[in-house]
Amino acid sequence: MRRSKVGAIYGAGLLQGLALVTFPAASAVLTSPQAYRLSNAEYGGLFVPQTILAVVASLIGGKLAGRWGEKRVLLLGLLADLSSMAALLASRFVLGQHLAAFALLLSATTLMGIGFGLTVPALNTFAGILFPRRVDGAVLAMNALLGLGTALAPALVALFVGLGFWWGLPLVVGALLAVVIGWISCLSLTAGDAPAHGLRRSTGRFWIFAGFALLYGVAETMNGNWAILYMKSALQASAGFASLALALFWAAATAGRVLFASVARWLPSRNVFRALPWLIGLAFVVTALIPASTPWLGAAAFALAGFGCSALLPLTISFGGAEAPPGELIASYQIGYGMAAFGVGPLHDGAGLGLRVLFGAGVLVALAMAALSIVIVRHGKTTASP
Repeated sequence: MRRSKVGAIYGAGLLQGLALVTFPAASAVLTSPQAYRLSNAEYGGLFVPQTILAVVASLIGGKLAGRWGEKRVLLLGLLADLSSMAALLASRFVLGQHLAAFALLLSATTLMGIGFGLTVPALNTFAGILFPRRVDGAVLAMNALLGLGTALAPALVALFVGLGFWWGLPLVVGALLAVVIGWISCLSLTAGDAPAHGLRRSTGRFWIFAGFALLYGVAETMNGNWAILYMKSALQASAGFASLALALFWAAATAGRVLFASVARWLPSRNVFRALPWLIGLAFVVTALIPASTPWLGAAAFALAGFGCSALLPLTISFGGAEAPPGELIASYQIGYGMAAFGVGPLHDGAGLGLRVLFGAGVLVALAMAALSIVIVRHGKTTASP
């Protein structure tokens, strides 16, 4: 029974990562004149409801868990993920009707916001409960699987595009989510298995951590949501190579998280936390200056950015402790996610700023993160590992 619980919970983590990145991984399809014909602003607008609902869900998830139990909250989040994949799949049947397709896409991202906000905190809670003597390692493994899912999504979209049906990914992910939902429903994960995590009052220092999480959300999403379009428009890369660049970003983020946790005994977390924002800043500069004839350098730059992003959010949550409740930090991260996911579109289409300029401006975000990291390390707890 224990192995079944571990398989179901960790399998759900992998699928959550796959489902979350399905939308940015399919950005080339969503903006293609031969498919959905979304403008950059419309593409960015898809993530507005996702962000809002993810923030709300992550903030109220603890109260819902206290009232209903973590298992029901987890199942509700996974059902929202499944419904999101169903709405995305349904949108392909109304490609000729722009408004109808866009409405279905908005419904899909809205449901994904609910799913992400409810599912991720519950998965991390159950990971710790399943391995009470190795909580840090259990949570790390969960986040590594989430990262693996985000890395696989772009590669799988490219595979299905090559086979002639990009919508194979939401179909497969939806089917697997249905299996996992049924699996978890049959397990004895009762309310007593998981503690309730109600909201705690934030202290003044919370805003330092929240500000860092928000800036991190901007930096990660600049790369995670706009990598494919940048590779295609600025570097003239093929759709397949652009998907590879996004896959490398998420793969490097996952690998970096595992690496820094493994060497925490020799490399203090506080040093990692202070160094990584500079790595992100370097990646932004390199990305903005890459010649159009060298898309392979773009892929390497996005991998560098992923490595820079790797351990920052887990360390922010670890350092925050009681001063910065995880649910509220995730909400702050989601606000930054929304700012970058939506804001780039209007700045590009409306204000006429090129993606090179916007990625170059990303160095300012990285510098702000570097400054805040010094404050956090100097005055906060720095004993946790990523």
